[in-house]
Amino acid sequence: MAQVLEFKLPDLGEGLTEAEIVRWLVEVGDVVAIDQPVVEVETAKAMVEVPCPYGGVVTARFGEEGSELPVGAPLLTVAVGATDASSPGGDGAAADEPSGGSGNVLVGYGTGAPAARRRRIRPERVGANTAPATVPASAPVPVAASTLAPAPVPVGDVSGRANGRVDGRQGPVAVVSPLVRRLARQHDIDLRRLTGSGPDGLILRADVDSAIRHAGEATEAETRPAAEPVAAEAPTVHVGVAAPAAERIPLRGVRGAVADKLSRSRSEIPDATCWVDADATELMAVRAAMNAASGPSGGPKVSVLALLARICTAALARYPELNSTVDTAAREIVRLPGVHLGFAAQTERGLVVPVVRDAHTRNAESIGAEIARLTELARTGKLSPAQLTGGTFTLNNYGVFGVDGSTPIINHPEAAMLGVGRIMPKPWVHNGELAVRQVVQLSLTFDHRVCDGGTAGGFLRYVADCVEQPAVLLRTL
Repeated sequence: MAQVLEFKLPDLGEGLTEAEIVRWLVEVGDVVAIDQPVVEVETAKAMVEVPCPYGGVVTARFGEEGSELPVGAPLLTVAVGATDASSPGGDGAAADEPSGGSGNVLVGYGTGAPAARRRRIRPERVGANTAPATVPASAPVPVAASTLAPAPVPVGDVSGRANGRVDGRQGPVAVVSPLVRRLARQHDIDLRRLTGSGPDGLILRADVDSAIRHAGEATEAETRPAAEPVAAEAPTVHVGVAAPAAERIPLRGVRGAVADKLSRSRSEIPDATCWVDADATELMAVRAAMNAASGPSGGPKVSVLALLARICTAALARYPELNSTVDTAAREIVRLPGVHLGFAAQTERGLVVPVVRDAHTRNAESIGAEIARLTELARTGKLSPAQLTGGTFTLNNYGVFGVDGSTPIINHPEAAMLGVGRIMPKPWVHNGELAVRQVVQLSLTFDHRVCDGGTAGGFLRYVADCVEQPAVLLRTL
């Protein structure tokens, strides 16, 4: 007989506890083989295809595309035949794993049981039968047309109990927020006579505020003394007309991870920034000569970013204080033995920082090849979590956006980041005469706990000297 086994979302490594379903690779009824990818998920660090450890027929899928699942939640069930019972997981152990661990491990060393979290309910997936009490107060839930209130009425008719019976009518109200209900009760506003301005007629606080304001104006008009002139005919005010609601975009996935990391950097690291303009004319000439010497088919071209990365590794060898991190618990500065150079890459999924491992052992050509490889993986969303973590220093080339300068935010828990602006022709005094040269602005943001301004300034000055006179770098090669 066939045995139905449940496959749960495995541990994705690097301490990740949840993932968003991007795309299902199988349908219910499909036959899958052992270790066949069945779903593509997005974590806070990378896109990952998740393989199924069972072979058989898919009988159920859990979670729609776009929904988030915690590690250990069911992904799908597979019916395996009696002859497959001896295959990995055939004894059902994977389906009955203890709740204290993350279960199947895909990458890394596993995590503890994920904390209980409220399931997010998207507006487009909530139907008319969803009761308001079961939905988080902050979620704007649309309501089916059959539950909406009748057409707007004049202001004089909006008073009444917030949730009571009006003219024999009583039923669901197109409102979710308890704050809106309480506000209506406090001002004796009948929600059933309002037309909401939210999605699918959802009653928002702005609708109740508008009703309160117009009801107050109507009351004032009724109690005004007879001698006071009154307009012959009061205009009809349509309750519930408000400005469009602000768009809310969830901070999750890569965007959420970036937000958390930048916020932590700003709150924990006492950073400072120094900058300098440098004449990059000679550096550009050296790059052109290197690429010309390689010939038409002599291998990949050396990029400016690769040359700057090689300059950074040489500068870090002279100023190792900036290749470090701070252990706040032990109150110690930890100087790191090797340089794992991160570089900022803008992709359709947001800003990511791939890491060139052991950059201090590579030359400019090797660094450039690795940067090109990681950049392509970043653009296609195929970077693994391991390729996005473990950096010790970051190089940020924001000049590609057409800007000259910036004050970079340190990539926590690193101690420094070098920012590079655009290289462009500018007036420059060269050999005592005014000339047009290729000028770039370099900025260094550093953790003031690991060093003082003298060290940071020395590092930045050495980088600028190498940019202006590449021969300076030859002394360290």
